[in-house]
Amino acid sequence: MEAGDAVAQLVREEGTRVLATLVRVTGSIDLAEEATQDAVVRALESWPRVGVPDNPRGWLTVTAKRRAIDLIRRESRRPEKEAAAVSMIEPVPEPPEVVRDDLLRLVFTCCHPSLATETQVALALRTLGGLSTAEVARGLLVSEATMTKRLTRAKQKIAQARIPYRVPPADELPDRLSGVAATVYLIFNEGYAAGTGSELARVPLTAEAIRLARLLVVLMPDEPTALGLLALLLLQDSRRATRVDEAGRVVLLADQDRSRWDERAIKEGVELVGTGLRRTSSRPNAYVVEAAIAACHALAPSYDATDWDAVISWYDVLLTIRDSPVARLNRAAAIAERDGPSEGLAIVDAIDGLAAYPWWHATRAELLHRLNQPEAARDAYDRALALDLSRPQADHLRRRLSELG
Repeated sequence: MEAGDAVAQLVREEGTRVLATLVRVTGSIDLAEEATQDAVVRALESWPRVGVPDNPRGWLTVTAKRRAIDLIRRESRRPEKEAAAVSMIEPVPEPPEVVRDDLLRLVFTCCHPSLATETQVALALRTLGGLSTAEVARGLLVSEATMTKRLTRAKQKIAQARIPYRVPPADELPDRLSGVAATVYLIFNEGYAAGTGSELARVPLTAEAIRLARLLVVLMPDEPTALGLLALLLLQDSRRATRVDEAGRVVLLADQDRSRWDERAIKEGVELVGTGLRRTSSRPNAYVVEAAIAACHALAPSYDATDWDAVISWYDVLLTIRDSPVARLNRAAAIAERDGPSEGLAIVDAIDGLAAYPWWHATRAELLHRLNQPEAARDAYDRALALDLSRPQADHLRRRLSELG
């Protein structure tokens, strides 16, 4: 990674945390975004020249606060506005909060029950600053234009209904957990398999998602959603070291060196799955079920020894509680491993709603490749490559495409 790119990545990562702090301090998402963006721009202009400060987040926070104070004072000279600015310079002690982490506070704050769950998730993902509108749209399988309109309407509703940006009391947290968990999960997904860029994974995003999931378990230790979410992220992340080779090329699950998987993460994840299953014996939880699927892979001594019957059975359970085209696609891939590519392809072709999802096309291409249908496979690979992919993902599909002759 070039030095300039490293600085830009650092600024982006720290900017997320700074934005969360500024929303808490100012109580205004728009003011916090403008102030944080100004601080980010200043950092990108100065740090490559003078060097990264010893405390990058502190530098950004101070710069953003100063900008916010200027904006408040410029907006109005009314006494209450002056008081708001002074309180940022000399903040009064805050009362004890249920959620103490600024970033997690912001996620809970964005997930207001008056907004539809998908809107809560979109707003939280975008507001966190780690994901662009395009990345949020890709994660939620909608167009960027649709996502832009959804975010605009959400902010308008918040302003018109005077919904405060504040952390809810403890008794309201469960009502917001669904949106919070979905947000953390999508942050992890964007980090686990970046939709664009030169790297397969964005480790800071996956690490931050796991950190937030841990905080959720501490905050709500009896909630199956929190337990299942952390288990799922740990089990998926346990394979991180083996997902690319020394040249940066994608290594598929079947070819990964399982001796290099993170045994500590797998052990913790499997234990969390067990706890989650015991607490959902009468009513399955989607995150616990997904984690159980991940555990099937993590515990298999080899790819050939994977218990595909168990994997498919868990997918059948998942579809009864959270039916989605992506879940159906993953189930189809498992059926292809157990019953053969023709069986899997028939199911893939029957799935609607994934024409803009590159992995639907890539899955079709792979199954057609195995069925020795080169022309159809070539077309499917080309369709996948026409959509957003990271460079390692695209390179992998091009290599498979070249094998068709």
